[in-house]
Amino acid sequence: MKKIIKTIEYWVKDQVGVAAVEAALIFPVLLIMFIGLFDLGSGILASQKTIRASQVVVDLVTRSRVVNSGDIDEAINAGSLAYLPMSSENFGVDIVSIRFDEDSVPEIVWRETRNMTPQDDVFDAIESLAEPGGGVVMVSAKYKFEPLFAGFVVDEIDMNERAFGRGRRGAVVERE
Repeated sequence: MKKIIKTIEYWVKDQVGVAAVEAALIFPVLLIMFIGLFDLGSGILASQKTIRASQVVVDLVTRSRVVNSGDIDEAINAGSLAYLPMSSENFGVDIVSIRFDEDSVPEIVWRETRNMTPQDDVFDAIESLAEPGGGVVMVSAKYKFEPLFAGFVVDEIDMNERAFGRGRRGAVVERE
């Protein structure tokens, strides 16, 4: 027992002991900060990849005057590849081709939605893009980001992004 008391007294008087105690108190805080920064960086990367995925899909769909199911599948696959090396299983996409009549009234020509619910506010989103006799393709991309370490504090985070494009070879992108 005397030996234990002497050891404790030595640790209290010695600066090395004080430094060890301070390190033991600070280390968990620094570890939590590091883990939080890792998850924050991963979340920002997932957000950027969602933006890129929506842009890739709209770019590929608007290249042709008429698209078929294979073209749409390839565009969606390319959008999911934008997430590499992250998993793309939480990636969803809603592609809408819209035509405007002579009075700029919008009409949905075709729509393809995968792994997410269709967006309700399509006409509100493209209102400022209306032009008589024109058209637009809107792609909504959604990604559910699941933090690796902070999952016990924060559940999954929905990342949503929209991209708009006009047909390159015609006013409206049709579907076979």
